Amino acid sequence: MAIGIALVIGAYLLGSIPTGFLIAKAFGIDIRATGSGNIGATNVYRSLGRKVGIITLLGDCLKGLIPILAVRYMQLPDIWVAATGLAAFFGHVYTVFLRFKGGKGVATALGVFIGISPVSVVAAVAIFIIVLLKWRYVSLASISAAAAIPFIIAFIEKKEVLIAMSLVIAAIIIFRHSENIRRLKNGTENVFRS
Repeated sequence: MAIGIALVIGAYLLGSIPTGFLIAKAFGIDIRATGSGNIGATNVYRSLGRKVGIITLLGDCLKGLIPILAVRYMQLPDIWVAATGLAAFFGHVYTVFLRFKGGKGVATALGVFIGISPVSVVAAVAIFIIVLLKWRYVSLASISAAAAIPFIIAFIEKKEVLIAMSLVIAAIIIFRHSENIRRLKNGTENVFRS
């Protein structure tokens, strides 16, 4: 149990590292004052270009993946897998290093789910890509993938604790996209440009 608690705390602290903020700061930019003001990969991509956006995406993804791999390596029960995944996700969304104001959690959630169920991620990413190519909105694609992942996890993994974890993550991701949802309704959301 002590190992599980240590991993959960470590996951939160790792998740709290504000990748996009730190990378943008290295370029002399406060990403919170640029574009949408979000510290995630999409805003970094729009503000600093594709390469920097991809680096941010990978960094945020690893924050979710590494703790899950650690728990799997320790062969702890699924309750600790779920708790660690949630801790890493909450760390990114409510980072202690930026007064609990973080990103929207999509990339970190991606890392968590890669560690838990790679097959589920393939299905969710397929949904993301289809929605993005059809409507050109990263936010809509993210929301769609987030809404689908609990059902995919339920179908593939069939473990209640992991389904519950995915429901919490999905709900928070959608909630964190509230402004995007309003802009989508008003027709003022930013269109993805490759």
